[in-house]
Amino acid sequence: RRALRDAPDARLDYGDPRGAPELRSALARYLGRVRGVACDPERVVVTSGMAQGMALFARALTAGGARRLAMEDPSSAPGRGQLASNGLEIVPVPVDEDGLRTDVLETATFAAHGPVDAVMITPAHQFPLGVVLAPERRAALVDWAAHTGAVVLEDDYDAEYRYDRQPVGAVQGLAPELVAYAGSVSKTLAPGLRLGWLLAPERLIDAVTAAKASDDLGTPVVEQLALADFLERGELDRHLRQTRVTYRARRDALVAALGRHLPDCAPGGVAAGLHLVVRLPEAADERAVLERARSRGVALYGLSEHALRPAAPALLLGYGRIAEPAIEPGVRELAAAVRT
Repeated sequence: RRALRDAPDARLDYGDPRGAPELRSALARYLGRVRGVACDPERVVVTSGMAQGMALFARALTAGGARRLAMEDPSSAPGRGQLASNGLEIVPVPVDEDGLRTDVLETATFAAHGPVDAVMITPAHQFPLGVVLAPERRAALVDWAAHTGAVVLEDDYDAEYRYDRQPVGAVQGLAPELVAYAGSVSKTLAPGLRLGWLLAPERLIDAVTAAKASDDLGTPVVEQLALADFLERGELDRHLRQTRVTYRARRDALVAALGRHLPDCAPGGVAAGLHLVVRLPEAADERAVLERARSRGVALYGLSEHALRPAAPALLLGYGRIAEPAIEPGVRELAAAVRT
């Protein structure tokens, strides 16, 4: 109501395809404050979620002649599909307990694929393994981009939800001209809002803006103005303080239930985000476990569903949308599926 009441008439015209200036300015202030992002509102493009942000990034790259993008393996299968469908060849890079293997970017084996023009990372909480990109690898990644001319796309995935400590700052803050930064409100508010952002380096902003204008002329403005108001009044900060408590309690309940019912399947990754990765015994048949668990009403994914190369059997358990009392019986059903 407030957004509609206060919106100037000009906001209901086509406007700037990058988005409403109120939201771009509010995002610049918010992300600079909470994530350490070097953020000029002129470089912010409001997107229809993270999916469109990736598509715009890919199209801006290919418009400049780019062809290959390195990506964490495992990583989000839908994300890979979005980038590939917009013209980029995906080159997998392994992930270990310290995040993306930056050393692999320089190896002869990796070079055999041909040079890559960009790399996409989820450094705050890697999806799906849940690890954090180590400080020395952050520095190595920036150095690699600087001497190769590649662009880094940073998906600040789950950065809002770290339960054991304050999250590390965004990689983009280390090198704003080398790193494009993307995010959305899908995890913090609701996926159905379809609101996200892409902060583009100077060399990409014109191409990203042109791609956005070609796509849809701009994201719906009323929702943008409402989000700008929500940010400026500190409502998102308050909302996150409340939801961190809720999600941490759910994660704790899930870890405790796994310890009781599946003690041989230890969870991995840091205490963050809205999902947990659980390693299965080496001899386990991941696909068979998934089928049995799903037949028992347990919704989950397998690690192999997000991997380009063979991966050790593991399960991805989301707890963002499950009430705490339902976690224990769900884990019991999962344990029965694992042991059958």
